[in-house]
Amino acid sequence: MGPSKLLGKLFLALSILLLNRRITGSSAPSLGYDGDERDSLYALRAAFNNPFLNNNWTSIHCYMDDLPRWYGIQCNNGQVTGIVLEGMELKGVISFNALIHFSELSILSFKNNALQGRMMSFSGNQKLARIDLSGNKFHGPISKSLLSLALLASLQLQNNNLTGEIPEFKQSTLISFNVSNNNISGPILLTQNFQLFGLDSISGNPGLCRPPTTPVVTRASLSHIMGFSISVFLILFLVFDVGALLAVIWLFTMYNKKAKKLEKIMNQENRRDVEAEGEKEENSEAVESSRVVERGEERGKLIFLENGGGFELSDLLKASAEGLGKGILGNTYKAILNNRQALVVKRLRNLKPMTSEEFTRQLQLLANQKHPNLISPLAYFFSKQEKLLLYQYAENGNLFNRIHGGRGSKERVPFRWNARLSAARGVARALQYLHDNSNARTSIIIPHGNLKSTNVLIDQNKIILISDYGLSSLIALPIAAQSMVCFKSPEYQTTRRISPKTDVWSYGCLLLELLSGRVCAHAAPPGVKGVDLCSWVHRAVREEWTAEIFDAEISVQRSAAHGMLQLLQIAIRCCEKLPDKRPEMAEIAQEIENMKVAVDSEDDEDMSMDRSLTDESFSTTSSIAAADDR
Repeated sequence: MGPSKLLGKLFLALSILLLNRRITGSSAPSLGYDGDERDSLYALRAAFNNPFLNNNWTSIHCYMDDLPRWYGIQCNNGQVTGIVLEGMELKGVISFNALIHFSELSILSFKNNALQGRMMSFSGNQKLARIDLSGNKFHGPISKSLLSLALLASLQLQNNNLTGEIPEFKQSTLISFNVSNNNISGPILLTQNFQLFGLDSISGNPGLCRPPTTPVVTRASLSHIMGFSISVFLILFLVFDVGALLAVIWLFTMYNKKAKKLEKIMNQENRRDVEAEGEKEENSEAVESSRVVERGEERGKLIFLENGGGFELSDLLKASAEGLGKGILGNTYKAILNNRQALVVKRLRNLKPMTSEEFTRQLQLLANQKHPNLISPLAYFFSKQEKLLLYQYAENGNLFNRIHGGRGSKERVPFRWNARLSAARGVARALQYLHDNSNARTSIIIPHGNLKSTNVLIDQNKIILISDYGLSSLIALPIAAQSMVCFKSPEYQTTRRISPKTDVWSYGCLLLELLSGRVCAHAAPPGVKGVDLCSWVHRAVREEWTAEIFDAEISVQRSAAHGMLQLLQIAIRCCEKLPDKRPEMAEIAQEIENMKVAVDSEDDEDMSMDRSLTDESFSTTSSIAAADDR
């Protein structure tokens, strides 16, 4: 056989082989795309029967490292990593095994369509991190295949017709979950994960109930047990009533004893001061003696750091009081004087060893900081037995309660974008002032040191006020290292050092709390669990589900989208692990001053802006996705 005939036969055989591969639709790795994935997408297209997708989903969907060629499809190395088709009025029934060939799929969203049928299986999608099937007509039970997804971070199934019980999700990665407004029944799961989501994540399911705590009984013994249970209930109710009454009496007695003891201590101090004053006047008329007498007059009294407050210590002791909580310095109370003036009284504990003069000097330095967004100490009391610090009371509470309080209740007033931007701006102004006016003479290493949402107050005119700044100069180091936010920063964890840039990191965490509506683990009040927002946001940006970051109360505002992304970029820069890479507070404050408020109505909700947020996030991702890897 001649060479030419041999080459001809080889060419013919190769042509037949390529033709067969094209006809059978088998995968062609050398071309950089997956034929099984493409066939599965064609099956989805047929189920949707959407004119736009019918025209757009043609030819090759993913090719090598090229940009995706089909709408709503995300690709990497020729394989599908994301399917995001939101608000397209898609209809039809998706088959049970529709997703089985998408082994690299990490994001799936059919949000706000009209898809029907039972949930599909996710057993072949072990890399799925975000699933959003909300706002459809899926029915039947929640797929048990979700329990095998080790990377699952967000599961949104609200506003469907799902039935059955909630599976027992144990993934520690799951930080966003919602099955509200379905027909789910059975016991409410009380696992550690589900305690973080709140009641709004399961509301609108009348069939849900708390898990049973009593064993099943037979019909023969039912009447006996019921009678016994009622008797036990009455006895327990009576015991509880008596116990509660005794507890109230005991608390009232202890309160009176404490008040009388404190008043006795004050009177003793005053008597000693008067006796000391008389002895000084008899023994010496020197100038130094007069200074000692002057100090003696101040001991045992309220010392006002500014002009007199119009009240005395005796007025404070007679005031009605209610507990506000426990902070680093000790318990905090709201006191209402007879003239209806409201004050905050901090009963100080855990202080450094210091004299009265040293204590006064440090407080005077704090009181000298004057800015519209700072709340300065009003007065103090100092003795060996008691140390009190007084502030004016902020009528509208703190920022933590404004962000997180009343979630899921009808009484909650939504915290919209313009109000959140105003809060971020007020805090930035106050921090810039503290940073610009701190120096070595004040002996305050870090200007604030404990910036968190519970220390951001809102007065009756909705002015933002920062409190508890500069406390590192007063608190004993072991207590400060355990409780203050600055000691939870990346630099203190690695180098045991803090600086003014540590405040910048704390401010970044505060911005992420404002944007996400989630509790920050670094600044959560005692007994409240939070999320490491810096790590969570870096992951969201890196994996391109940026829209999931934003709180629902602001993500529905169309005109706020650009500002939200701007503030997110600032927050991520503030949260850099290396202090030198963080911006200065002056730069941050200027950028936030230049941000514009939302121009449309705060009540104007437009759910379609979710897609614009996601699309715009891709430009954000390109510049900051690598931040978590540094």
